[in-house]
This record gives sequence, C-alpha cells and structure tokens, in this order.
Amino acid sequence: MTHFDIARRAVVGGIAGTAALGVASVRAATPPPLPRSPVRLNVIDVAGQLQLTQGAIQSFIHANPKLISNATFTQAPAPELPGKLKAMQAAGRVDLDLVMTGTDGLSAGIDLNLWVPLVTDYAAQLPDLNSIYLPGALKMQGLAANQAVCVVFCPAGPIIEYMPEPVKVPPKTAQELLDWAKAHPKRFIYARPANSGPGRTFLQGLPYILHDKDPMDPKNGWDKTWAYLIEIGKYIEYYPSGTTDTFKELANGTRDIIASHVGWDVNTRILGVVPKEVQAGTLEGFHWVTDAQYWAVPKGVPPDHLAVVLEMTKYMLSKPAQAMTYDKGYFYPGPAVKDVPLSMAPPDEQKLITEYTRPFYTKLFEEVPSEVPLPADKLVYAFNRWDQQVGSRPGK
Repeated sequence: MTHFDIARRAVVGGIAGTAALGVASVRAATPPPLPRSPVRLNVIDVAGQLQLTQGAIQSFIHANPKLISNATFTQAPAPELPGKLKAMQAAGRVDLDLVMTGTDGLSAGIDLNLWVPLVTDYAAQLPDLNSIYLPGALKMQGLAANQAVCVVFCPAGPIIEYMPEPVKVPPKTAQELLDWAKAHPKRFIYARPANSGPGRTFLQGLPYILHDKDPMDPKNGWDKTWAYLIEIGKYIEYYPSGTTDTFKELANGTRDIIASHVGWDVNTRILGVVPKEVQAGTLEGFHWVTDAQYWAVPKGVPPDHLAVVLEMTKYMLSKPAQAMTYDKGYFYPGPAVKDVPLSMAPPDEQKLITEYTRPFYTKLFEEVPSEVPLPADKLVYAFNRWDQQVGSRPGK
C-alpha cells in the first residue's frame, strides 16, 4: 500500500472542484485567541521543506517573542503521518501544531478529514490568496481544497540531465531519447515515480510530450505513454527507490542521462552532488508538471497555538519571507507569491542561484504551459500500473 492509497476516495471531488475555481468562497470562523504567554510550536516536516521555510520561521520567532518562544522541528516519512495524526486525534491529544507537506501527505489528510480548513474558516487571518499567488501556485493551491496553504512553488519538470562528455549530442525528442537508450543500454535511468519527484514528473509529463489522447487520464488516455515506458524500460538496468541514487550514479559515471526537474538540477550542483558541468535539456513538446508544498494544521491543535500558526502563515506569505525560499535551489525558484525577484533573496542565496541556475529556465517558465499533477486517485492508478507493467520488469 502506497501513501497515496488512502487518498482514493472523496478527496478527488473536492480537489477537482476547488482547482477549477482557484480559492473558493469562504465562510468566517471566530478567530482563535492569541496566547497570553509565548507558546512553543511543534512542527513536523514530511516533505523536506525545512530547508526552504525554516529560515522564515526563525525570523518570525525572533520578531514575535510575545507570541512564540521557540519551535521544535521533526522530520518523518509522509506515509507515517496519517496514522500518527489519526491516533493523536482519537486520543484527544494533538501535539503537532504545523505539518509541512507535499501533495501526497496533503491529499491523504484531506481524505481522512485531518486538517483544520484554514482557507475556509480563517480567510480573514490570511492574505487574499487569489491576488497574491503566481498563476501556477494558485492552481496548486486548488489542490489543497481549502484545507492547507501553498507556501512554495516549483515549475518542476520533466527535464533530462546528462554528462556532456559521453552525451555529445543530447536527445531533443522522446524518440531520440528512446533511440539513445537503445544504442546505450543501461546508461539512462529514472527513479520509481511513487518515491521520486523527478520520476513523477517524467511519468506525468510524457503524455504531453507524446501527444497522448488525454494526459489527465492514465487509464484510458495514456496508450502511447505506457507503450513508450515499456519500450524504453528494455534498456534500463533497474529503477532506484529514490531520486538521490540517480544523481549519485550520474556523478560517478554509472549513468549518462537521468530524468530530473529544475529544483534537483540546481540544488545538486550547488551542493556538489554532481559536477557543475552537468547539462540539462528538455524534450520537444513538454509541459511543466508543477509541484508545491503546503502548511497544514491538524484538527485538535489548541486555539492559542492555531492563532500563532495563522500569524506565522501570514508572515510566510509575505514577500520578505518568500524571498528566503530561493534557498540553495531545492525547489527552484521557490516563491509561491508574485513579485518576489531573486534580488530580494539573502545575498548568499542570490550569489549561488545566479551562478548555478540556467538562463534558459526563465524563458521556459514564461513560455511553456504548466499543468497541475494528476488528482490523487488517478496518480495512485498510474503508480500501481507503472509498478506492475514497468517497474517490475527492467531490462525486459
């Protein structure tokens, strides 16, 4: 059972409806009271988001000593989160005040009714989301079904990365990539989509590249995609369980081309996981399959803690806080909010991003269409079918 399996049911209707409308109309709830003395917040990260937003949280703590004394940060795999929260809520003792999550944990929590409906109940405590978000981030906010708030955004992928010495003429089309893989067995790789952002965007991006019948219907609209994945799989040695392994193998020369996305591309070169000279490109006809991360609040959080989280969320959506999310390119660019140029980021981040980003990304961000990921039930179907028909038979 994957962590998406619990998100198969009612969540889909809510997500689809909200995505179509952007941020839906809201009802007001009584604002929770601010604490009489500073509180300590417990924050759990199930999406690797701390490197993007912890700096802003620390700034908020420093600026608001009467509201918050400190925050405790823990990390956990997304599949563990729903059961943990469900048990806390059943026991009437919720000691996690804020969840940092991607679309996986978000969708599971929506399905299990775990979240405080922040955007529905507390719109007055938040900025006008419809007016502040980048267009792509607003679409991703739709996936939250008013239960959480999008705090970072990435156009994502799919892109390919390659070593320039062995790949002197990189593939420009899906057919060229297939031909290259056939001529160079075991030299192309991508990670299992259910465990990898680049793997997911490669899987969901192929229907646009291949002009499949319906890119949003992996069951009945992906005939070309499934055939392509099976065919290219004949020349793939294995599918790693996580993205990091693909970059390590690119760096050590085991592979020559991998599936990637812009955040992984920029971040791994900044961190030295792969050499700076690694190159990146796109396949003809691609659309961005976007990604985002969210802040969600479990039901049962004490009202004064909720009040502080709402204040902190409002700050997180401010331009100074958003400018910190450029970070080291992990979710490049990072900001979900409009009009937050790199020049607003901390000087060390500006220097790194300027040095390691690729100038053609800006043009692609502006010109290439962007698409939201598949809704939860269809993504579960795509993962399961990939596991059965593709992942179970590399090299065959």
